[in-house]
Amino acid sequence: MADHDGDPAAVTAVVDATRVDRRGSRSITGDSVLARVRSGLDDLTGALRRVADHVLADPETAARSTIVELAEGSGTSPATVTRFCRAMGFDGYADLRLGIAAETGRARSAGWSVDIGREIQPGDPLDRVLEQLMAADTRAMHDTAALLDLIEVERAAMAIAGAGRVTIVGAGGSALVGQEMQLSLHRIGVAAWAWNDVHDGLASAALLGAGDVALGISYTGQTRETVEMLAEAGSRGATTVALTGFPRSTLADLADVVLLTASQSTSFRPDALSARHPQLVVLDLLYIAVAQRTHGRAHAAFRRTAQAVGGHKATTAADT
Repeated sequence: MADHDGDPAAVTAVVDATRVDRRGSRSITGDSVLARVRSGLDDLTGALRRVADHVLADPETAARSTIVELAEGSGTSPATVTRFCRAMGFDGYADLRLGIAAETGRARSAGWSVDIGREIQPGDPLDRVLEQLMAADTRAMHDTAALLDLIEVERAAMAIAGAGRVTIVGAGGSALVGQEMQLSLHRIGVAAWAWNDVHDGLASAALLGAGDVALGISYTGQTRETVEMLAEAGSRGATTVALTGFPRSTLADLADVVLLTASQSTSFRPDALSARHPQLVVLDLLYIAVAQRTHGRAHAAFRRTAQAVGGHKATTAADT
């Protein structure tokens, strides 16, 4: 396996050579139709948004409906439904309907409902709450796998593997996710810092340059502080990576590499919180990809760091 440790310029060249249009070419891939609809919600208004909301509210019924029935159910017209299909990247209603039917069929065969996890009532017993949360997280993981572009993960991994330094920025819960990534990278010898204060983050971003990487984390992609910090890093020549749930957000628009995640909100746990587990999975994948591409250095660093902290772990009976 190739090790890109010593050639940050080559890594930067690869990223620059494969840079694509932020809106036109970053189409959502994968087989999750409903994830595609959810990701596109912010771009839809008026009648198109009503069609999307109707489909997401009851996908199984939508899959059984004719175009006229779907139009009536959403309070729109067949022409609007056709425009909605094209906006979502389908040739026509038949493709959308088949895609939803296939997805709901897979969900039933897997033993969980497409819409489970949307509502938790105050009086629900904890076993049902647990079932709802597990179903919602399972759905979010499947949707994230469908949305995630592995070529983008590869580009991010190559950039980080060859980076002189990595700055990770986020606010609130996203900052906690960023700290997990910083700890993981630190254990394998990657010079990484995580910041949640905008002043510290801007100062760190201002010191980056070509061959460095900045990773911005924001589920909405609209957190002003995170956008500002990533923009500062980009203006200094660093490769910028966005982890977000919205491919046409401000954060995604300014990033060189975009990693997408999905979420399944429930009552008492909005999208911003339900996005945490998918974010951690994507960053874990990115961390492993970096470790693979720096295997010799990463293995030695991990062994040394494990030995350094080993004396502080509790001794079990089996160890004595």
